[in-house]
Amino acid sequence: MSGVRPVGAAPGPVARTVILAVVGVVFAIPILAMFEFSLRNLAGGYTLSHWAGVFSPTATVTYAAIFTGLGNSLLLAVVTVVIILVILLPTMILVQLQFPRLRRVLEFVCIIPITVPAIVMVVGLAPVYSVVARLAGSSIWTLAFAYGVTVLPYAYRAIQSNLSAVDVVTLSEAARSLGAGWGSVLWRVILPNLRRGILAASFITVAVVLGEFTIASLLNRVNLQTALVQISKSDPFVAVIFSLLALGFAFVLLLFIGRLASDRRTRSVKKAS
Repeated sequence: MSGVRPVGAAPGPVARTVILAVVGVVFAIPILAMFEFSLRNLAGGYTLSHWAGVFSPTATVTYAAIFTGLGNSLLLAVVTVVIILVILLPTMILVQLQFPRLRRVLEFVCIIPITVPAIVMVVGLAPVYSVVARLAGSSIWTLAFAYGVTVLPYAYRAIQSNLSAVDVVTLSEAARSLGAGWGSVLWRVILPNLRRGILAASFITVAVVLGEFTIASLLNRVNLQTALVQISKSDPFVAVIFSLLALGFAFVLLLFIGRLASDRRTRSVKKAS
Protein backbone atom coordinates (compact mmCIF):
# COMPACT_ATOMS: atom_id res chain seq x y z
CA MET A 1 0.00 0.00 0.00
CA SER A 2 3.01 2.28 -0.33
CA GLY A 3 1.57 3.90 -3.42
CA VAL A 4 -1.54 5.15 -1.63
CA ARG A 5 -1.34 8.84 -0.77
CA PRO A 6 -2.51 9.85 2.73
CA VAL A 7 -5.69 11.88 3.06
CA GLY A 8 -4.98 15.62 2.95
CA ALA A 9 -1.54 15.21 1.35
CA ALA A 10 -0.32 17.90 -1.00
CA PRO A 11 -0.73 17.21 -4.74
CA GLY A 12 2.22 15.77 -6.57
CA PRO A 13 4.37 17.62 -9.15
CA VAL A 14 2.23 16.49 -12.10
CA ALA A 15 -1.03 17.49 -10.40
CA ARG A 16 0.42 20.88 -9.43
CA THR A 17 1.58 21.46 -13.00
CA VAL A 18 -1.83 20.58 -14.42
CA ILE A 19 -3.65 22.78 -11.89
CA LEU A 20 -1.36 25.74 -12.52
CA ALA A 21 -1.65 25.28 -16.29
CA VAL A 22 -5.47 25.23 -16.17
CA VAL A 23 -5.65 28.24 -13.87
CA GLY A 24 -3.10 30.07 -16.03
CA VAL A 25 -5.12 29.45 -19.19
CA VAL A 26 -8.34 30.60 -17.50
CA PHE A 27 -6.71 33.88 -16.50
CA ALA A 28 -4.61 34.32 -19.64
CA ILE A 29 -7.43 34.03 -22.20
CA PRO A 30 -9.37 37.19 -21.19
CA ILE A 31 -6.15 39.15 -20.63
CA LEU A 32 -4.82 38.20 -24.08
CA ALA A 33 -8.20 39.05 -25.58
CA MET A 34 -8.06 42.50 -23.96
CA PHE A 35 -4.53 43.02 -25.27
CA GLU A 36 -5.56 41.95 -28.77
CA PHE A 37 -8.53 44.31 -28.65
CA SER A 38 -6.30 47.23 -27.61
CA LEU A 39 -4.24 46.70 -30.79
CA ARG A 40 -7.18 46.76 -33.18
CA ASN A 41 -7.57 49.46 -35.80
CA LEU A 42 -11.02 50.74 -36.70
CA ALA A 43 -10.04 50.45 -40.37
CA GLY A 44 -8.95 46.85 -39.92
CA GLY A 45 -5.70 45.24 -38.86
CA TYR A 46 -3.62 46.14 -35.83
CA THR A 47 -1.84 49.28 -34.67
CA LEU A 48 0.12 50.60 -31.70
CA SER A 49 -1.44 54.06 -31.95
CA HIS A 50 -3.76 53.48 -28.98
CA TRP A 51 -0.85 52.58 -26.71
CA ALA A 52 1.22 55.45 -28.08
CA GLY A 53 -1.62 57.85 -27.33
CA VAL A 54 -1.76 56.74 -23.69
CA PHE A 55 1.94 57.47 -23.18
CA SER A 56 2.02 60.65 -25.27
CA PRO A 57 2.81 64.03 -23.62
CA THR A 58 -0.77 65.21 -24.19
CA ALA A 59 -2.34 62.14 -22.56
CA THR A 60 -2.92 63.93 -19.26
CA VAL A 61 -5.11 66.45 -21.09
CA THR A 62 -6.80 64.06 -23.50
CA TYR A 63 -7.64 61.52 -20.81
CA ALA A 64 -7.94 63.90 -17.88
CA ALA A 65 -10.90 61.98 -16.42
CA ILE A 66 -8.85 58.78 -16.13
CA PHE A 67 -5.89 60.50 -14.53
CA THR A 68 -8.23 62.27 -12.10
CA GLY A 69 -9.80 58.93 -11.22
CA LEU A 70 -6.36 57.34 -10.87
CA GLY A 71 -5.22 60.11 -8.53
CA ASN A 72 -8.38 59.70 -6.46
CA SER A 73 -7.91 55.93 -6.27
CA LEU A 74 -4.28 56.30 -5.15
CA LEU A 75 -5.36 58.78 -2.47
CA LEU A 76 -8.08 56.37 -1.34
CA ALA A 77 -5.57 53.51 -1.26
CA VAL A 78 -3.19 55.46 0.98
CA VAL A 79 -5.94 56.59 3.37
CA THR A 80 -7.44 53.09 3.50
CA VAL A 81 -4.05 51.55 4.31
CA VAL A 82 -3.60 54.09 7.11
CA ILE A 83 -7.04 53.22 8.51
CA ILE A 84 -6.22 49.50 8.45
CA LEU A 85 -2.82 49.97 10.11
CA VAL A 86 -4.07 52.43 12.74
CA ILE A 87 -7.28 50.64 13.73
CA LEU A 88 -7.14 46.96 12.75
CA LEU A 89 -3.47 46.16 13.43
CA PRO A 90 -3.32 47.48 17.04
CA THR A 91 -6.67 45.82 17.79
CA MET A 92 -5.42 42.44 16.58
CA ILE A 93 -2.22 42.75 18.59
CA LEU A 94 -4.13 43.79 21.72
CA VAL A 95 -6.52 40.84 21.38
CA GLN A 96 -3.62 38.45 20.81
CA LEU A 97 -1.77 39.69 23.90
CA GLN A 98 -4.46 40.57 26.42
CA PHE A 99 -7.83 39.18 25.29
CA PRO A 100 -7.27 35.83 23.51
CA ARG A 101 -10.86 34.79 24.24
CA LEU A 102 -12.08 37.59 21.96
CA ARG A 103 -10.10 36.28 18.99
CA ARG A 104 -13.05 34.40 17.49
CA VAL A 105 -15.32 37.40 18.00
CA LEU A 106 -12.85 39.69 16.23
CA GLU A 107 -12.46 37.20 13.40
CA PHE A 108 -16.22 36.97 12.98
CA VAL A 109 -16.59 40.77 12.88
CA CYS A 110 -13.78 41.14 10.35
CA ILE A 111 -15.10 38.40 8.05
CA ILE A 112 -18.70 39.70 7.95
CA PRO A 113 -18.10 42.30 5.14
CA ILE A 114 -17.13 39.58 2.66
CA THR A 115 -20.61 38.04 3.02
CA VAL A 116 -22.42 41.31 2.29
CA PRO A 117 -22.86 42.29 -1.39
CA ALA A 118 -21.41 45.69 -2.24
CA ILE A 119 -24.76 47.07 -3.40
CA VAL A 120 -26.37 46.06 -0.08
CA MET A 121 -23.51 47.68 1.80
CA VAL A 122 -24.02 50.92 -0.12
CA VAL A 123 -27.70 50.97 0.84
CA GLY A 124 -26.65 50.84 4.48
CA LEU A 125 -23.81 53.35 4.03
CA ALA A 126 -25.85 55.97 2.16
CA PRO A 127 -27.46 57.45 5.32
CA VAL A 128 -24.09 57.34 7.07
CA TYR A 129 -22.43 59.26 4.25
CA SER A 130 -25.10 61.93 4.36
CA VAL A 131 -23.89 62.64 7.91
CA VAL A 132 -20.22 62.32 6.89
CA ALA A 133 -20.77 64.83 4.06
CA ARG A 134 -22.14 67.37 6.54
CA LEU A 135 -19.29 66.88 9.01
CA ALA A 136 -16.25 66.28 6.78
CA GLY A 137 -17.47 67.35 3.34
CA SER A 138 -17.95 65.21 0.29
CA SER A 139 -14.28 64.90 -0.64
CA ILE A 140 -13.15 61.69 -2.27
CA TRP A 141 -11.01 60.66 0.72
CA THR A 142 -14.12 60.05 2.84
CA LEU A 143 -14.82 57.01 0.68
CA ALA A 144 -11.89 55.36 2.45
CA PHE A 145 -14.14 54.66 5.44
CA ALA A 146 -16.31 52.41 3.28
CA TYR A 147 -13.25 50.86 1.64
CA GLY A 148 -11.79 50.15 5.08
CA VAL A 149 -14.84 47.99 5.78
CA THR A 150 -14.59 46.31 2.36
CA VAL A 151 -10.94 45.28 2.71
CA LEU A 152 -11.30 44.23 6.35
CA PRO A 153 -11.52 40.44 5.64
CA TYR A 154 -8.50 40.43 3.33
CA ALA A 155 -6.33 42.59 5.59
CA TYR A 156 -7.34 40.55 8.64
CA ARG A 157 -6.35 37.26 7.02
CA ALA A 158 -3.01 38.64 5.81
CA ILE A 159 -2.06 39.95 9.25
CA GLN A 160 -3.49 37.01 11.19
CA SER A 161 -1.51 34.45 9.19
CA ASN A 162 1.69 36.23 10.19
CA LEU A 163 0.48 36.86 13.74
CA SER A 164 -0.27 33.16 14.25
CA ALA A 165 3.24 32.21 13.13
CA VAL A 166 4.91 34.50 15.69
CA ASP A 167 4.74 33.93 19.47
CA VAL A 168 4.07 37.57 20.27
CA VAL A 169 3.07 36.72 23.86
CA THR A 170 6.48 35.24 24.67
CA LEU A 171 8.30 38.00 22.82
CA SER A 172 6.39 40.75 24.62
CA GLU A 173 6.85 39.09 28.03
CA ALA A 174 10.58 38.72 27.42
CA ALA A 175 10.90 42.35 26.38
CA ARG A 176 8.85 43.51 29.37
CA SER A 177 11.01 41.44 31.75
CA LEU A 178 14.05 43.28 30.39
CA GLY A 179 12.48 46.63 31.24
CA ALA A 180 11.01 47.67 27.87
CA GLY A 181 7.86 49.76 27.89
CA TRP A 182 4.79 48.82 25.87
CA GLY A 183 5.72 51.38 23.22
CA SER A 184 9.15 49.80 22.74
CA VAL A 185 7.64 46.31 22.78
CA LEU A 186 5.23 47.26 20.01
CA TRP A 187 7.66 49.25 17.87
CA ARG A 188 10.89 47.29 18.32
CA VAL A 189 9.74 43.73 18.98
CA ILE A 190 6.27 42.98 17.61
CA LEU A 191 6.00 45.11 14.47
CA PRO A 192 9.34 43.96 12.95
CA ASN A 193 8.14 40.36 13.28
CA LEU A 194 4.84 41.25 11.60
CA ARG A 195 6.42 43.09 8.67
CA ARG A 196 5.43 40.45 6.12
CA GLY A 197 1.78 40.45 7.22
CA ILE A 198 1.65 44.24 7.32
CA LEU A 199 3.09 44.57 3.83
CA ALA A 200 0.78 41.88 2.48
CA ALA A 201 -2.27 43.56 4.03
CA SER A 202 -1.19 46.93 2.63
CA PHE A 203 -0.64 45.64 -0.90
CA ILE A 204 -3.88 43.66 -0.94
CA THR A 205 -5.69 46.79 0.26
CA VAL A 206 -4.16 48.83 -2.58
CA ALA A 207 -5.19 46.18 -5.14
CA VAL A 208 -8.77 46.00 -3.84
CA VAL A 209 -9.18 49.79 -3.73
CA LEU A 210 -7.85 50.22 -7.27
CA GLY A 211 -10.37 47.67 -8.55
CA GLU A 212 -13.46 48.84 -6.64
CA PHE A 213 -16.37 50.20 -8.70
CA THR A 214 -19.77 49.57 -7.09
CA ILE A 215 -19.45 51.69 -3.96
CA ALA A 216 -17.87 54.65 -5.77
CA SER A 217 -20.45 54.54 -8.55
CA LEU A 218 -23.49 54.35 -6.29
CA LEU A 219 -22.15 57.06 -3.97
CA ASN A 220 -21.38 59.32 -6.97
CA ARG A 221 -17.61 59.44 -6.45
CA VAL A 222 -14.97 59.39 -9.18
CA ASN A 223 -12.26 56.76 -8.92
CA LEU A 224 -10.25 54.80 -11.48
CA GLN A 225 -12.97 52.27 -12.28
CA THR A 226 -15.80 54.79 -12.67
CA ALA A 227 -13.52 56.92 -14.87
CA LEU A 228 -12.77 53.87 -17.04
CA VAL A 229 -16.48 53.25 -17.53
CA GLN A 230 -16.97 56.90 -18.47
CA ILE A 231 -14.09 56.98 -20.96
CA SER A 232 -15.08 53.61 -22.46
CA LYS A 233 -18.20 55.24 -23.92
CA SER A 234 -16.04 57.45 -26.15
CA ASP A 235 -12.77 55.45 -26.44
CA PRO A 236 -13.04 51.78 -25.45
CA PHE A 237 -9.45 51.08 -26.52
CA VAL A 238 -7.97 53.42 -23.94
CA ALA A 239 -10.26 52.03 -21.23
CA VAL A 240 -9.00 48.51 -21.97
CA ILE A 241 -5.37 49.67 -21.96
CA PHE A 242 -5.71 51.29 -18.54
CA SER A 243 -7.50 48.17 -17.28
CA LEU A 244 -4.56 46.05 -18.44
CA LEU A 245 -2.11 48.40 -16.72
CA ALA A 246 -4.13 48.18 -13.48
CA LEU A 247 -4.17 44.37 -13.72
CA GLY A 248 -0.43 44.35 -14.30
CA PHE A 249 0.12 46.55 -11.26
CA ALA A 250 -2.00 44.27 -9.08
CA PHE A 251 -0.14 41.22 -10.45
CA VAL A 252 3.22 42.77 -9.53
CA LEU A 253 1.95 43.44 -6.00
CA LEU A 254 0.85 39.81 -5.62
CA LEU A 255 4.22 38.58 -6.90
CA PHE A 256 5.93 40.81 -4.36
CA ILE A 257 3.77 39.38 -1.57
CA GLY A 258 4.64 35.85 -2.72
CA ARG A 259 8.34 36.75 -2.77
CA LEU A 260 8.11 38.06 0.78
CA ALA A 261 6.53 34.80 1.94
CA SER A 262 9.15 32.75 0.08
CA ASP A 263 12.02 34.75 1.58
CA ARG A 264 10.49 34.34 5.03
CA ARG A 265 10.29 30.54 4.67
CA THR A 266 13.87 30.41 3.32
CA ARG A 267 15.21 32.35 6.30
CA SER A 268 13.27 30.11 8.70
CA VAL A 269 14.74 26.97 7.11
CA LYS A 270 18.28 28.39 7.30
CA LYS A 271 17.86 29.30 10.97
CA ALA A 272 16.49 25.84 11.75
CA SER A 273 19.41 24.16 10.04
